[in-house]
Amino acid sequence: MVKSPNRESYNKIFSKLKEHHKWFGNSIPLIASENVPSPAVREAIISDFGNRYAEGWPGERVYAGCVYIDDVEFECMKLAKKLYKAKFADVRPISGVVANLAIYSAFSNPGDIMLAPSIPAGGHISHGKKEHSGTAGLVHGLEIEFYPFNAEEMTIDVDQTKDKVKELEKVGRLPKIAMFGGSLFLFPHPVKELADFLKSYNIHINYDAAHVAGLIAGGKFQDPLREGADTMTMSTHKTLFGPQGGLVLGSTEHEERIKKAMFPGLTSSHHIHHMAGKAIAFAEALEFGKDYANQIIKNAKAFGEALSDFGFKVLGESKGFTQSHQIAVNVLDYSDGGKVEADLEKANIIVNRQLIPGDIKAGRNYFHPGGIRLGVAEITRIGMKQSEMKEIAFFIKEIVVEKKDPKKILSKIKAFRRDYQKVQYCFDKKLGAYEYVKLR
Repeated sequence: MVKSPNRESYNKIFSKLKEHHKWFGNSIPLIASENVPSPAVREAIISDFGNRYAEGWPGERVYAGCVYIDDVEFECMKLAKKLYKAKFADVRPISGVVANLAIYSAFSNPGDIMLAPSIPAGGHISHGKKEHSGTAGLVHGLEIEFYPFNAEEMTIDVDQTKDKVKELEKVGRLPKIAMFGGSLFLFPHPVKELADFLKSYNIHINYDAAHVAGLIAGGKFQDPLREGADTMTMSTHKTLFGPQGGLVLGSTEHEERIKKAMFPGLTSSHHIHHMAGKAIAFAEALEFGKDYANQIIKNAKAFGEALSDFGFKVLGESKGFTQSHQIAVNVLDYSDGGKVEADLEKANIIVNRQLIPGDIKAGRNYFHPGGIRLGVAEITRIGMKQSEMKEIAFFIKEIVVEKKDPKKILSKIKAFRRDYQKVQYCFDKKLGAYEYVKLR
């Protein structure tokens, strides 16, 4: 019998999916922008909701067949507002980038100015310039001015920002939006220190909590909506342990503009199976989020200290290395971020290379930057604590500093991972964190 090439591809895809699950079950996942959802969230996202459309606002749909979808979406919004003490929540963004686009669309026009962190200073590409293919510039046509950044403190410089805004006003380039938050995000941004000043210029303040949403929900890091942010955007799948998606929060005065930006402006179907998964994750965060966020901070600090003790140049040393789930390490004494990322992956330690302050001026680029970024959200979710952070730091030292063959470290890492296979901080733990579920 002649084998069908289509069937071969079909089988190959499932084989690779299973191999991926097995690999991550034997790995140390340290990507700061990733997490693992609970079995309950996984159940929600394979439901029939994923086959349906629910255009518009619940109760005002374009389609029929949304009776139960509306109920879940109203519950999702209620939980989001409770979790973040917000007056308004739009749970429809399908990503953090789309959530940011909703803010750009609702509160600015193409050609307007936005103040945001640069990428080497921790900013996200969704805040970026058109010439860098950044979302704000390329898609919405915003012009970007960067905050002055204090590399020693690893946060925005308050006094220099005030001076910059005054100078921008003089030359007719006063920002319409001030964007806080970022991708490399070790310490809180000075929202409360700058909010009154920025609002005196009628500048809309948005806080991009993509990375720290779970920490904010757990009462850690900072509380942007109480510190003066008008709106807050986020991803729902980093320190907030939901499915991939986005969320916009604000007050009732912003409601109509945000709703219209989301639909019909930016979405048709809003991936309602993931909306259901968000609702489950919000309930879990309300129940377990404080303990989870507290352990994340303990783990991140312990990780930074251990890496520093092993001789690594960990950024933010003068401030205790981090107040978030992230650690940033300058690896130029040993190699560059791209090479270190590749070497660690060979030992099943999954990290990402990272531009750090000074890289661009020195001629380094994203493929070979000066740093790596490490995140503890996922390893905390599967039950690791401070002592495990020291063990992981030691594995990294063996590979990066001592130049040991990563493949010889691999067996130790697989043994280390054996006892951490279940998701914690959730209602149901029946399914393994990386267990492959076969439905065929």
